Amino acid sequence: MLFDQVNKELELSQRHLEVLKVVVERGPIGILKLAEETGMPTHKVRYSLRVLEQEQLIKPSSHGAVAGDAVKEFLSDFEKNIKELIDRAEEVKEIGTSF
Repeated sequence: MLFDQVNKELELSQRHLEVLKVVVERGPIGILKLAEETGMPTHKVRYSLRVLEQEQLIKPSSHGAVAGDAVKEFLSDFEKNIKELIDRAEEVKEIGTSF
């Protein structure tokens, strides 16, 4: 339906955030331990790690993933970015309830 893609992207973002949270809090941490801590299959953890590394939110080390150089900026902008998403969702809601 109309919102399927949005829901998929939100689920994916949620998964990436869960992985990032564990890496920031417990890093260095490897894929198997991340999978165990998050309850996610290793292939999903591996994909999230790849995406987070591309965004420089994590970086590999010999002992596992650790927080990356962009984490501080990401976290400082997080509330603003979430607010923008919520505002956009409210606008969509208003359109959808107006007819």
